[in-house]
Amino acid sequence: MKKIFLIVAFVATFFVQNGFAQDPTHDSKPDQLLDLYYQIKDALVKGNPTLAANTAEAFSKSALVAKGLPEADRKALLKDASSISATKDLKEQRVYLAEFSEHMFALAKSVKLSSDPIYKIYCPMKKVNWLSKESAIKNPYYGTAMLTCGKVTETLK
Repeated sequence: MKKIFLIVAFVATFFVQNGFAQDPTHDSKPDQLLDLYYQIKDALVKGNPTLAANTAEAFSKSALVAKGLPEADRKALLKDASSISATKDLKEQRVYLAEFSEHMFALAKSVKLSSDPIYKIYCPMKKVNWLSKESAIKNPYYGTAMLTCGKVTETLK
């Protein structure tokens, strides 16, 4: 009986440890935040407020445990992501994206988030910026209504 108990305890410990090892929010890194930011931006390009909200929630969870993230940046990004995840209103989410983008760009300037270029793109109609992993313009503030409105203003390499 004791052997069975020990075997069950050992197997349970093994699975619990593996579960933590595969948790995407466990010990996340700042570069993972950039990928989640891009997913939020892409959801807004597609006009999908539910996906944007859900991804912003995942961003918040990752930001809470991200290693090497300056505390001031963490607080600002958590506030921005929480604002996006708290609403399913596409227009509101797009408003929150402006400040979120500025905070992400500030983080990208202070912490190496990617080996790939990060493009800062300006929307002249809204007078705000967003970040992209590609130089092709896909405007998250207007989606399909004005998809290619904008211009690259800065590139981080």
